[in-house]
Amino acid sequence: MENFRIRKALKEDCGQLMELIRELAVYEKAPDEVTVSMEEFIDCGFGKNPVWEAFVTELDEKIVGMSLFYIRYSTWKGRRLYLEDLIVTESARGKGLGKMLLDKTIEFGKENGFSGMMWQVLDWNEPAIEFYKKYNAKFDGEWLNISIEF
Repeated sequence: MENFRIRKALKEDCGQLMELIRELAVYEKAPDEVTVSMEEFIDCGFGKNPVWEAFVTELDEKIVGMSLFYIRYSTWKGRRLYLEDLIVTESARGKGLGKMLLDKTIEFGKENGFSGMMWQVLDWNEPAIEFYKKYNAKFDGEWLNISIEF
C-alpha cells in the first residue's frame, strides 16, 4: 500500500473536504444539492460551538478521503455517533482507505464511550452496501427518512 496517513481534520483542510463533498454529490447524482457555504462549514467544524468532527486520510499532503461525523442522542441507546459522510476520492478507491477511515471512526466511538454509530446509504449504491455488509452492519428497512427544510 502507498504511504497514507490518517489524522483528525484541521480547519485548513476545509477546502479539500468541500472538494470531496462535491465529488460525492456528483456521484450521488445531486451536484446542485450542496448549498452550505464555506464560512458555515468552517464555523460548524471549528468555530465557537463545533457540531462535527472528521478524520482525513492523505497522500503526499493531499486529502483523498474523510469520515465526517457528529454526536446524536438516542433515548433508547444513549450517546451515539452519526456518520454523515465516508468519502474516498475515486482515484484512491480500492486501497483499503475507506476501511481505515471507518475503523478509525469506530475506534474513536468506542474510546469515547459511545453506544454505537448510525449512518445512511442510498439503496442503489451497491459498492457501499457491500462494503458495509463486511462490518455486519444492520440494515433497517422499517424506518423512513424524513426531513424538513427551513
